[in-house]
Amino acid sequence: MIDVIETKAAIEEENDRIAKNVRAFLLEHGTVLINVMSSPGAGKTTTLLRTAGILKDEFRIGVIEADVDSDVDAQAMAEAGLAAVQLHTGGSCHMDSTMTLEALRGLGEPCPDVVFLENIGNLVCPAEFDVGADLNVMILSVPEGDDKPLKYPLMFQVSDCLLINKTDTAAIFDFSLERCEAYVRDLNPDMKIFPLSAKSGTGFDAWTAFLAEKIRQIRTEKSRSSRETEGGAI
Repeated sequence: MIDVIETKAAIEEENDRIAKNVRAFLLEHGTVLINVMSSPGAGKTTTLLRTAGILKDEFRIGVIEADVDSDVDAQAMAEAGLAAVQLHTGGSCHMDSTMTLEALRGLGEPCPDVVFLENIGNLVCPAEFDVGADLNVMILSVPEGDDKPLKYPLMFQVSDCLLINKTDTAAIFDFSLERCEAYVRDLNPDMKIFPLSAKSGTGFDAWTAFLAEKIRQIRTEKSRSSRETEGGAI
């Protein structure tokens, strides 16, 4: 008889345990963590820069840049006046909750009101790991094709919002917004979908209005939960 050790299950259990610590950290600081996932080149950095530029007058914003190597994205965020920390994953194709907690602490005190985690460019691994985020956002760009929900269903199932980026290139590529939305609804009927262009700014009014209201709602809920926890401890 050969003993079989299921390492994936053990890794996921440990990740979920640390994710609870991430949520406790966020609750303590009243911080909203938004996990942003996509393929490489879908436009995460450009989308985040434009989104943060619109929201930064209302919220203190921080960004965690996760990359296998380099710090170019973190430099771009810092130059835009955002608190930024670069995290190198050492070759890992995703962020896990331990890395996320370390990066949140690396942003210093006071912790920002909102932290965007720019996850590793990958439609597979990031979807499998809970990082303790309050909101999971994925970006799909028009050049990638409208069939990605069929090929990477888990990513669409675990995400709360879908940003369909680079809509200004729709005339060049065989991309059907209606077909894509139908595929997505089959997997996740409650998904919020926002077609936009990070380059031109088209669609950002609707996206940022939704996001700002969602952040306010989450921060209010955290404040209420924190007061109730403190009251129960007395």
